[in-house]
Amino acid sequence: MRQHQSWTRSAWMATWTWILWSFVPGALGRCEEGVKGAGPWQKMLVNRSMEGWKSTQFGGDGEIGFTDEGHLSLDVGDPLTGITYEKEFPKSNFEVTWEANRKSGSDFLAGLTFPVGEEHASFICGGWGGGLIGISSIDGNDASENSTASYKDIKNDRWYRFRLVVSDAEIVVWMDDEELIRVERKGKSFSVRGEVRASRPFGYCVFRSKVEVRNLQYRTLAPSKP
Repeated sequence: MRQHQSWTRSAWMATWTWILWSFVPGALGRCEEGVKGAGPWQKMLVNRSMEGWKSTQFGGDGEIGFTDEGHLSLDVGDPLTGITYEKEFPKSNFEVTWEANRKSGSDFLAGLTFPVGEEHASFICGGWGGGLIGISSIDGNDASENSTASYKDIKNDRWYRFRLVVSDAEIVVWMDDEELIRVERKGKSFSVRGEVRASRPFGYCVFRSKVEVRNLQYRTLAPSKP
């Protein structure tokens, strides 16, 4: 009787293993979306250096520096602290990845401004008091007012991984491998709020929070098929 039960358990486990693995290729394909035709990764913060960057100078900026571990440190501003990229950056068909950790504060730990063709937009995570996620702005509506808005309980002193893809067709954003935003570009206009215009064409800022950033990099992608 015990041998029969053991064989039954083994058969059941083998069946479920096959079922689970049958879904893996599709899941991996979604996770690796946009990788085909990609260029090499370009690291954007190297050797604790601000080479290629400048302080955005919002007015009331906190201190900008690097930790002993080499992480970019953006201290609490009144209200904003940020950096703007001075080197050439693609206008479309690119992918950006980074990690961010809000060490203190209760507002956004990620305010990434980026090109959308000839326009620009900002990805916000942790805004409007600490939990709002979205794109500012779409058709004049900021992250709290358009279809990209969602809310998460963003914790302090925890690293979050982000990935943003801008293709000719759409903008897609993931956090810790969870897709948060997917918005088509066609028929929409994109812009940034007045407070972060100085972040254009590509910049990173935080709001009334001390934040560390690491592993910021980008690569170009093959143009989307019509």
